[in-house]
Amino acid sequence: MGMNITEKILAKASNRTKVSPDDVVIANIDKVMIHDVSGPGVIKVFELWENKGIKLEKLYDPEKVWISEDHFVPASDKVSANNISLLSKWSKKFNVKKHYKYGLGQYGICHTLSHEEGLILPGELYVGGDSHTNTSGAMGALAVGLGHTDIAYVLMNGKIWFKIPETILFKLSGKKPDYIMAKDIILKIIGEIGTDGANYKAMQFSGDVIEKMTMEERLTLTNMTTEAGAKNGIIEPDNTTYEYLKSRTNEKYIPVYSDVDAEYSEIYSYEIGDLEPIVAKPFSPKNISVARELQGIELDKAYIGSCTGAKLEDLRNAAKIMKGKKVKIRTEVLPAAQSIFLKAMKEGLVNVFLEAGAIVGPPTCGACCGAHMGVLAKDEVCISTTNRNFPGRMGHVESKTYLASPLVVASSAINGKITDPRDVD
Repeated sequence: MGMNITEKILAKASNRTKVSPDDVVIANIDKVMIHDVSGPGVIKVFELWENKGIKLEKLYDPEKVWISEDHFVPASDKVSANNISLLSKWSKKFNVKKHYKYGLGQYGICHTLSHEEGLILPGELYVGGDSHTNTSGAMGALAVGLGHTDIAYVLMNGKIWFKIPETILFKLSGKKPDYIMAKDIILKIIGEIGTDGANYKAMQFSGDVIEKMTMEERLTLTNMTTEAGAKNGIIEPDNTTYEYLKSRTNEKYIPVYSDVDAEYSEIYSYEIGDLEPIVAKPFSPKNISVARELQGIELDKAYIGSCTGAKLEDLRNAAKIMKGKKVKIRTEVLPAAQSIFLKAMKEGLVNVFLEAGAIVGPPTCGACCGAHMGVLAKDEVCISTTNRNFPGRMGHVESKTYLASPLVVASSAINGKITDPRDVD
């Protein structure tokens, strides 16, 4: 039997002709990322190793390493300011040129920069110091989040061990309704398989819906494979991928595709023509309902931001709903990268949000992870384009977050309560 795309990338990276689920391999890493939270943690690992006589003299390849300042920027307190300073000194010492510093031109959320800047390419094996590194699998790459110690090992040695995961194939068919976004589809899937339904497995997406889906919508699917416990999410590259990358990089790459006789541990089929807008209720992405079942739930805040929900198309969809209307609750819109912010300004989207009464802020992960730039108070209720809603995720442990698409969040901001986009006033 043949191999699927995840297996083929790991086989190539480990110099093998064939791998199977549960095999353990040592794989060479093409790209590695750290940010202003994971970076200081990784540096701490190096300090501990140095105390044991293992000193980091140089990185395995500084050209393959990149750094994003995104979680606590603009610096929210003395600790985050010190972390950014620490990262700057470290990247200079080890000659890391791709350091995306806030306030110095292009910067943004790491899982947005990875594709916005064409940093991750089809066929590559990419690891990042963040759980949503899975996002980049939409580029036809194998993208995996690792902890501080593993990232430190990769930075020093350029390789790490993997157990070959089983792969679940999700086939999506049907005509996507205008009011449905990729967020609805992935919430539907997580609602069915659960937050542990893909533990240490690859989630691969295919079908005619994927073929017609834009790059940015595909990225939403792979982003939230993390919430199903997946090792990685992946979509085979095609002309949509190649056209998207053409305007972003001149780097050469070798795409990888599944064999026609590839094996999968499970296959799920979804017909999305009748799918309704989905909302994930507190306190889990699997706790789903259709939006119309929740209409009338009063809200304190609407949040349009994060790697999951603040790409350019996300902002366009939100603006389509909000144009010419006024929000009834505190509404925050934070584009996922500076480049997206600029495009949103040129297209007039920022004006739409401001005229609707929303606040538009700088690219940052701050509110998504409950750190700064708009955290929730006790008993506050938020509807958000983000990816997690466990207790305390976006602020006080007794606040509540509902997860939804940009269309649903924008509609809810206009009505001040959870609203299906088809029913916006």
